Amino acid sequence: MKKYKIGYTTGVYDMFHIGHLNIIIRAKEWCEYLIVGISTDELVKSYKHKTPIIPFEERKAIVEAIKYVDQVVPQTSMDKMEAWKQFHFNAIFHGDDWKGSNMYNDIEKKLNEVGCDMIFLPHTAGTSSTLLTETLHKILTDQEK
Repeated sequence: MKKYKIGYTTGVYDMFHIGHLNIIIRAKEWCEYLIVGISTDELVKSYKHKTPIIPFEERKAIVEAIKYVDQVVPQTSMDKMEAWKQFHFNAIFHGDDWKGSNMYNDIEKKLNEVGCDMIFLPHTAGTSSTLLTETLHKILTDQEK
């Protein structure tokens, strides 16, 4: 396994769960210094058309408390090249559920041109923030009946 000096990963990290932790742990295994970009509430609203359940500052505090994380930064844009220009990371990490998508193929090509590798890490099956939100909504709806 190649060891990178600076690694970068991003996410919303809403309703923090084991899948989030697994990505962070696996990313840190690949690099000396791990920067985690957390999507701001405004960014999430702009592309997911919904507001995170957990506010940005609380999601940031949760991720900052994880021993594998060296730095937490707000992600205000989906443009990974913009992030690279700011942080000059050597590798970017994403869940392999995005591998082969047109969006990430394009991002990977642009980052490779500046010497940055894209590493896809195994997605944790069986849990997601969306699933947790749907389950919580169902429980609350059932209680109202």
